[in-house]
Amino acid sequence: MEGLRKARLREIPPVNEVLFHPEVVLLRAEVPQQRVTEAVQDILSALRQQILESEDLEFLSRPLDFDLLASKVREKVALEHAFHLRRVINATGVVLHTNCGRSVLAGEVADFVSGIAKGYSNLELDLSSGERGSRYSHVEDLLCKLTGAEAGMVVNNNAAAVLLVMRALAAGQEVIVSRGELVEVGGAFRIPEVLKAGGANLVEVGTTNKTRLKDYTSAITDATAVLLKVHTSNFRVVGFTEEVGSAELVELGSSLGLPVVEDLGSGTLVDLSQWGIPYEPTVPEVIKCGVDVVTFSGDKLLGGPQAGIIVGKRSYIDRLKKDQLTRALRIDKLTLAALEGTLRMYLENREQEIPTLALLYLPTKELAARADELAALLKQAAGTKMQADVERGDSLAGGGSLPTANLATYLVSVKPVWGTVSELEEFLRKAENPVLARVQKDRLLLDVRTLLPGDSQGIAAVFHAWAAQDGK
Repeated sequence: MEGLRKARLREIPPVNEVLFHPEVVLLRAEVPQQRVTEAVQDILSALRQQILESEDLEFLSRPLDFDLLASKVREKVALEHAFHLRRVINATGVVLHTNCGRSVLAGEVADFVSGIAKGYSNLELDLSSGERGSRYSHVEDLLCKLTGAEAGMVVNNNAAAVLLVMRALAAGQEVIVSRGELVEVGGAFRIPEVLKAGGANLVEVGTTNKTRLKDYTSAITDATAVLLKVHTSNFRVVGFTEEVGSAELVELGSSLGLPVVEDLGSGTLVDLSQWGIPYEPTVPEVIKCGVDVVTFSGDKLLGGPQAGIIVGKRSYIDRLKKDQLTRALRIDKLTLAALEGTLRMYLENREQEIPTLALLYLPTKELAARADELAALLKQAAGTKMQADVERGDSLAGGGSLPTANLATYLVSVKPVWGTVSELEEFLRKAENPVLARVQKDRLLLDVRTLLPGDSQGIAAVFHAWAAQDGK
């Protein structure tokens, strides 16, 4: 083994020799030589490390393929020159995939955003008067009509929304919240830390599984500024549980002149249970209960861009708008355009055309047909170099939403005839048009629920490229 390793190491050519390979010479005529030289150095260094760590006799015995080495240099230069943010094909079955940007905008909304991006806009201009206007005016009326709230505003994400509310309404004072609602959201950001960052003093009441109204009542002091309710949208406590509902908390707050704030997390504007999806409290329902301020995300179950939406009583929203932190947390024109476009689809009763909701409630019959189509395309693209079968499975809502929802789906299960499943997954992920899939034991799983128009053909093209290799 050591003899083979040393022999392979001696085969590694010097940098100059690779630079004068015909393919690399052509590459040097296209891009600056320094970039090509650095790519060659990186490729040779990686090869050296691979040889030192490999225990694969076949690899160590294989003679150096100089043409393959030159091809890898070109690929590396091309990859480094490409945009880092790229369109990927999501075949994981996770609808609101945080790592993949969560919600997908409707085509017409994306076109509207593109139009705003390409030119000037009336972002903070009142066209009727010619005076300076408010950027919130473009969506505030829409939010009020859709939720029943008196006023609304938007910041850059829901954590920011909660932060702003705590700072404006409870800085230096106490906020009472159930211990069972102190959730951690994505990226290790925790509600208690967000509240403290807003300057509020957190007062926990109840236990993890049971909190009663008397727990809130007994904790209220002259220093209490807000009663907070947090919807646990990313987990559920089941069994021996008890919680205080929004209406009960509002009744208590009203009797003592204390505002009730509710963070819905991945809040929704419509009742999802009508499509067989587990029930989630809707924003209009919570507003109707009398909650003074409600916060929720724009890029989860709403199906729009990343944003933190705040709606509620005008007196409180006006205080938020005047807070100095608001400017630091405000959204830009592109986010505003994407949100306005999405909200207008709700106003027109076209929520079923919003991609996130459409993907969540796809009927199994349609999913089965899509899986059959994809399997046929893959067999045509890769021939005998893989086995592709259709099987049932489960998709996930993702993004910290609908934690108890098992969305029945159909999967295309792929097993390569040569190579390993992990190598196939890596090839798909690193392709020019990246494909993200799941790996389970010795199979690669493609969930058709999260495929968008044209994605099946895109996957087939990548499989065709994979099958065209020599298998080594």
